[in-house]
Amino acid sequence: MAYIIGEIGQNHNGSVDIAKLLIEVVSRPIYDKLFNKELRVMDAVKLTKRDLKQELSLSQMSRPYNNENSFGNTYGEHRAFLELDDDQHFELYKYAKSKGLDFIETLCAIGCLSILKLFTPDKLKVASRDLTNLPLLSALAETKIPIILSTGMAGKQELDQAIEIINQYHSNISILHCVSEYPTRYENVNLNTITYLKKNYSECTIGYSDHTIGIATPLAAVALGAEIIEKHITLDRQMKGTDQAGSLAIDGIYRMMRDIRNLELSFGVESIFIEESVKLAREKLERSIATTRPLFSGHIIKEEDIHLLSPGDGFKWKEKGSVIGRRLVKDLPKDEIIYKDNLK
Repeated sequence: MAYIIGEIGQNHNGSVDIAKLLIEVVSRPIYDKLFNKELRVMDAVKLTKRDLKQELSLSQMSRPYNNENSFGNTYGEHRAFLELDDDQHFELYKYAKSKGLDFIETLCAIGCLSILKLFTPDKLKVASRDLTNLPLLSALAETKIPIILSTGMAGKQELDQAIEIINQYHSNISILHCVSEYPTRYENVNLNTITYLKKNYSECTIGYSDHTIGIATPLAAVALGAEIIEKHITLDRQMKGTDQAGSLAIDGIYRMMRDIRNLELSFGVESIFIEESVKLAREKLERSIATTRPLFSGHIIKEEDIHLLSPGDGFKWKEKGSVIGRRLVKDLPKDEIIYKDNLK
């Protein structure tokens, strides 16, 4: 089954309580009501940690940031409002674990590694923009924690260099196809990159980080063999914040998980056969040899005496040699199935 990550990112809007609500939503049971079956929930949640001393230039941090999604007068104030400290990340880590979820951190600077004094995330994520941040890659890899790379801003050269850096310390690497366009237009998604990555980076786990609206592309990615899916989540797409509108809200989370888990159940095996569950329908709906006119006991059946009607529990057309030339032992009306015990 695909490993599904609910990306909280900074959709908590600087609130531990909002982050906990999102974790609780992700952990809720998923039921297929049609078949009365409980399905596997998301596997993990992911938060983002920034070190504002290593984030942007002074001029960018100081620039005015006055818009409907702003949490401060300057971009630096906005970013500071959205940051949770190490102890708050630890609190959310423990809460996610209490709900049976893995906890993943996107660490955007070497200074963010301070959280490791409190806890060890199950995986570390490298944001698309940091795939060329080789000092950060080295520092993350040195921890030996499994690493997930997003390719949203990378070509093959950048990806290969990142993998080479990490491989100096360990080889537990996952690669997520990603397009850093928010939201991503469908004509730019290029899901076939997933099959390219699976062929050319078979030593890595391959997945997809989605920024489209809706759930169609994550489902298609799983169908193409993605083993990890990452999707932004929120409590309400109308909430303040730049990522909220492009995220999945509560109902969307439920529908995506229901549909992905049912899709996975549908894969089956590489063969063709009649499922046990089809046998009753087959007997009801397939066709059997039947009479074209009233036939009487002692009549020897000819081909013009027969045609095909449902149900399918009698002779099939390929078995007409077992019917033609045989003698009836009872009268049969028009349009009645000819069964084995009708024949002598």
